[in-house]
Amino acid sequence: MQKTQTFKFEFVALMASLMSIVALSIDALLPALPDIGTTLHITNPNDNQLLITMIFLGLGFGQLIFGPLSDSFGRKPIVFIGFIVFIIASIICVTTKSFEVMIIGRILQGIGLSSPRSLSISMVRDSYSGDYMAKIVSIVVMFFILVPVIAPTLGTFFLYFFNWEAIFYFNLVIGILIMFWFWKRQPETLPKEKRIKFTSHLFTNGIKEFFKYPEAIAYTLVSGFITGSFMVYLSTSQQIFESQYNLADMFPYIFASLAISIGLATYLNSTLVVKFGMMRIGYMATIAYCFVSILYVMLFWSGNNPSVYVLVGFFALQFFAVGFLFGNLRALAMQPLGHIAGIGAALNGFISTVMAVPIANYIGSFVKISVLPLFMGFSVFGILSLLVFLFIKNQKRAVSLA
Repeated sequence: MQKTQTFKFEFVALMASLMSIVALSIDALLPALPDIGTTLHITNPNDNQLLITMIFLGLGFGQLIFGPLSDSFGRKPIVFIGFIVFIIASIICVTTKSFEVMIIGRILQGIGLSSPRSLSISMVRDSYSGDYMAKIVSIVVMFFILVPVIAPTLGTFFLYFFNWEAIFYFNLVIGILIMFWFWKRQPETLPKEKRIKFTSHLFTNGIKEFFKYPEAIAYTLVSGFITGSFMVYLSTSQQIFESQYNLADMFPYIFASLAISIGLATYLNSTLVVKFGMMRIGYMATIAYCFVSILYVMLFWSGNNPSVYVLVGFFALQFFAVGFLFGNLRALAMQPLGHIAGIGAALNGFISTVMAVPIANYIGSFVKISVLPLFMGFSVFGILSLLVFLFIKNQKRAVSLA
């Protein structure tokens, strides 16, 4: 694999763009949640969170379909099939007047987008390995993070000049442009001689193979814990800053500044991971994640919200740690799964997302008049993640001593 370990800017940009369609479909919609709720006659503001969390449910389940298929038929055709599903789902979302149908449309959007999202990771694994793979994943995530910096502002722009439906149409146009670029410029990364023959047992055999690797399972669990607690922020951020802090006009800028915190961390990770290793950096970032969240809980146990400056400071520190975790956790889980990169990425994404959605929905239901439940969630799942890292380290130490 050493001969493949060279940086290819267009490849990285394309993989980041494939992932960015997901971020755009989530983050650009955040400022529009109250307007959509009004249009669809939603009486409970907390129900608006479902428009965010349910797309993640689709992302999780969709990967189980597209991942194994890509191991048999190649990455490129399966990416295009997923995008067709996304187009159909987007049409459902902009034409319905029913909240229930909108939820179905968002789940279908997630299913469609799960193809470019998970297969971009598979294509990275097809092309790279080891700590250099973690470096490439970090750079992909860094570009991907730029989308949340501008997405809420774009959403606000379309709301001001048009309506919330325009956000869906904009996402479609951007998606079409990215798909055209992908079609013209990206070669297939999985050659025919490395594909797995399609059989009725393809999926079950892939699952059995995945669960042979304890480290892949462990890091997938940590991804679920971190993604779940972070998803609470995504689904409640609009509610926190607009309802609890009365900062509706400032929300896009606050959201963007916090996204920059994650982006800076992913950039630093891309420069440090080859030197220090993804395991070591991931472990230290998990410790930092726990420390920041526990400190907030200790300082503001009363439930009274601090000033917005203090809150944004804590969020920035928390998400700085997240920036070191996202890329490394995926790379750590995928490292032993190169021979089943499609279903490996699918199972990693499915398990972590299916864990994350109920975590986000449960914790989010308590985020009504205080931010404290959010940081309590960060603390609980940060500690669980740290325990998994300690378990892995002890297992490795035991093996080395044996």
